Amino acid sequence: MAKNIDAKTLKATCQGWYPDDFKSLKIMIDDFLSKVKPDAEKDPVALIVPHAGLAYSGQSAAYAYKTLLSKDISNIFILGPAHRFQTDKLIVPESDFFQTPLGKARIDKNIRKDLIDTGLFEPDDSAFYKENSIELQIPFLQIVSPEAAIIPIAAGQLGDKTIKRAAEILKDYMTEKSVFIISCDFTHYGYRFGYLPFSDNIKENIKKLDYGAIAKIEDIDPDGFLSYVESTKATICGYIPVSILLNMLDKETETDILNYTTSGDMTGDFSNSVSYASIAFYKKSAPDRGLAKGNLTKLEKESLLKLSRAVLDNYIKHKKIMTAQDTAIQLTENLKQNRGAFVTLHKEGRLRGCIGEIFPAKPLYKVIIEKTIDSAVNDFRFSQVTEPELVDIKIEISVLTVPQKVNSYKDIVIDQDGILMKKGSRGAVFLPQVAPEQGWDLETTLMHLSQKAGLDPYAYREGATFEIFQAEVFSEE
Repeated sequence: MAKNIDAKTLKATCQGWYPDDFKSLKIMIDDFLSKVKPDAEKDPVALIVPHAGLAYSGQSAAYAYKTLLSKDISNIFILGPAHRFQTDKLIVPESDFFQTPLGKARIDKNIRKDLIDTGLFEPDDSAFYKENSIELQIPFLQIVSPEAAIIPIAAGQLGDKTIKRAAEILKDYMTEKSVFIISCDFTHYGYRFGYLPFSDNIKENIKKLDYGAIAKIEDIDPDGFLSYVESTKATICGYIPVSILLNMLDKETETDILNYTTSGDMTGDFSNSVSYASIAFYKKSAPDRGLAKGNLTKLEKESLLKLSRAVLDNYIKHKKIMTAQDTAIQLTENLKQNRGAFVTLHKEGRLRGCIGEIFPAKPLYKVIIEKTIDSAVNDFRFSQVTEPELVDIKIEISVLTVPQKVNSYKDIVIDQDGILMKKGSRGAVFLPQVAPEQGWDLETTLMHLSQKAGLDPYAYREGATFEIFQAEVFSEE
């Protein structure tokens, strides 16, 4: 085990890469951050951040880390290349803390254990000895997210299958309170790095080379990115962590190039130059499509559930259709408005019936009455609900916004939009909650939607039209 390791604590070993005392290091990072205008509107799911000495790449890194300031983050994954440790796996620390001049950063022991249990991640503190790709990120994180736990991961020389497997495992941790830091420096140009693909217009050609890789990143194109690195032999220090990230992200992920610079820009000498880029990745936000959050009050939602339950029980037991007046619910103006809605029945966690109407043609409370009965006895996919089943059935109601056409299926936002697809005489619909419940990305969702319409799985790609809507979804406890 490396000498830098105390029991349960990794100590900083990248001397010379940044100030080694608390005051000087904090002043340096605070100064970097103060020069960046904050963006409080978006919460990134991941950041690509450089890892050179802070005198060179610190200001560029600050553009990324400023996006995390004052955010509610529980876990921060730091994924960097293993420069000195030879392995074909991913390495996590054995220690429980990582100490820098700013203090100790806590390593999440539970996540570490879960990763080790997959068999793809191995514990070894030695991988983090003088590992600047990991260590240089931690002081920034100690300032912008001091309460968050970290999960450092050093990536070895991984093959394509291992990259994809790592992405599959790590994607499960991509939650609202987690963020992934991908430690990466771009082109290393010059004799010092053994990379001289051109000798004229060096500054411009370095930028062109970097932005060719960045274009693949912006497109969330993991295969294209790796092909670009292979064909250009680009000396991107961190291309494997970047590849893992791109395999984790959905195609519709938004990207933002926060900063790009080179050491040559700072020194005026491009004979040896390293490129730095800070790039943010955001879950695609839905445009304002008319959904008023909280459109229905808590009491109105409870009233609709009460109405649906009474209608369901009475119809199955007595074959009689109840009215709203029979249930004594208060018919507010919201409940009298024409709205589209679906009633979904679940039994022991499984779908038991789901029917609704998309377009607003009648008062909401009447839609709920009709579609409760239809879901119970007229969903051709299921037999009719029987009286003994009633005690096990849970009712879910989705109240819809008015559908709006979109120019392309690429405008659809998974986890927010319901989808109505039409092609020729065929059509099908998914409620907004279907894709996230199944764990589908956009392409998988549209393939299933095409099949639901009785079409080829890839029919959505040409000649189909799409309308989207959103929903307030609520259910019985």
